[in-house]
This record gives sequence, structure tokens and C-alpha cells, in this order.
Amino acid sequence: MSAGGGKKAILAALSANAGIAVAKFVGAAITGSASMLAEAVHSVADTANQGLLLLGQRRAAREADQLHPFGYGRNRYFYSFVVALVIFALGSLYAIWEGIHKIEHPEHLSNPIVAIVILGIAICLEGYSFTTAMRESAPLRGNASWWRFIRNSRNPELPVVLLEDSGALIGLILAFAAIALTMITGDPVWDGIGTLSIGILLGCIAVILIVEMQSLLIGEGATPEEDKAIREQLVDDTRIDRVIHLRTQYLGPEEMLVGAKVSIVPGLQIADIATAIDDAEARVRQAVPAARVIYIEPDLYRTPATQTP
Repeated sequence: MSAGGGKKAILAALSANAGIAVAKFVGAAITGSASMLAEAVHSVADTANQGLLLLGQRRAAREADQLHPFGYGRNRYFYSFVVALVIFALGSLYAIWEGIHKIEHPEHLSNPIVAIVILGIAICLEGYSFTTAMRESAPLRGNASWWRFIRNSRNPELPVVLLEDSGALIGLILAFAAIALTMITGDPVWDGIGTLSIGILLGCIAVILIVEMQSLLIGEGATPEEDKAIREQLVDDTRIDRVIHLRTQYLGPEEMLVGAKVSIVPGLQIADIATAIDDAEARVRQAVPAARVIYIEPDLYRTPATQTP
């Protein structure tokens, strides 16, 4: 998926969250609802997060230089990791603190119907953002489940937006239920319980994102399907007869480093070896477009006991 595709989902989430945040703050001020206030802070965090994702894409587009010869692609992983931290610190911890405070010191709501209307509108806007992210993710997801896509994707922005939007939708439903229960029972403690639930939900989403983005930031290799394709394309059976070892690592969402040692058929001339390596690189790039940086070392196959690493 191109960065442009991811940008469409980010911009949809940015516009939706900015409008929702304003509406929620107005609703929180009118009703005094803690769960509404927690959701407003959540939307502010989400809006800031979309800005961070766009900043990461912009910084990742810089050309390679002497200090960073493999480019700046991992900026997208770094800023996605920062987004996970923002969700945890600004969204989850605040909501948990506010929820505990409101449970200990419940306050009655005023004009709760206003909050219900605002939450209904927010659910529609978040639904638009979520369906946009799902539509943009579909070509990359293929036949995999959504959970597997989030776990295995080397593109950081779409999993972030998907988890943010799904968390936002569930959070809105929790806030809606909390305010409705407060209206029905007359007990404002439900508002605090809803706020606490939203905080726990955001904490779980943040932890998932932190784990996934940390793994990408450290450096993940090719997927099993990509690894298989690379190994198959390196070998032509006439000049290169086997892959001795292969190492891969994503330098960014759309750029993979491939380092391989291959076994050359004995007796080839230097010019034939060079041509064989060039052809192997071309085959690999054709099969796996993300494999942009390729280093192939020719060698003669020896038994594992004598093979040089």
C-alpha cells in the first residue's frame, strides 16, 4: 500500500476526530458528564495522533544522506510508537483517573439528552472514519483476519487508525450506556464507571500498539510468504543452485533490505557470476517490490560444518 493510501485514512480520521472533540467538549460542559469529558480528551488525543502520523510520513520521505544511508523510512514506525504512548498517557491514564474520581465523588448530570445526541452524531462520524480505514486496508489484508493483519502488517498507520477508530466506537458506546444508565437509575456513579471502562479500553489498545510498533521499530524481517518468494527467485538452477543463508529487514513500510549468500555453480566465469547476481536481483524485485536494497554474496556451497557464516 502506498503512503498516499494510508494518508487518505489518516485524513478521514483527523477530520472526524477534530469535529467530534469540539462537540464532546461542548456536551461535557453542558451536562457535566465525566464519561463525555473522557471521550473529549480521547478525541483530542486521536486528533493529535493523526497529526503525528502525517508528520511521520513527511519525515520518512526525506532522501537518504551520509548519516542515514538507508533513508528515513523508520520515522513512520517511530511516530506510530509515539502515538501509542499518547493514547496511553493522555487517553487511558486520564480516563482512569477521572473515572475513579467520579466513582468516589459522583455528580448528577444536567441535560443528559444533549450528551446522548452528541454521542449519536459522534458514532456516525467515527463509523465513517472506521469504514474508510477498513476500505484502505482491504488490499493489504487479503484473506487474512483483521487481527492477523494488525499483527503482521509492516505498514504502521493503518493498524493504528483501525485500532484507534474501533476503540473510539466502543468507547462511545460505553459512554452512551453510562449516561443512559445514569438517566434510568438516577445514580451518577454509572457515569464514573463508564469513564473508568473507557480508560481501561484505551489502555488495552495502547499496549497492543506499543508492542507492535516497538517490534517494527527494532526491525522486522520479511513475512513468511515474502521470504519464500525471495528464496525461490534467488535460485535459477543453472548458475545459482541454492541459498546458503538469507537475512531480511524492513527499513520502512515499503522498503526491505535483503542480504543473501548464494551458492554458485562451480566453473562459472566472473562475468557470468555478475550476470547471474544481477538477474537474481531483478527476479526478487519483480516478485517482492518492497525488496529495494539487495546485497548478494556469491560463494561455493560447503557442508554446514565448514560453511563460513
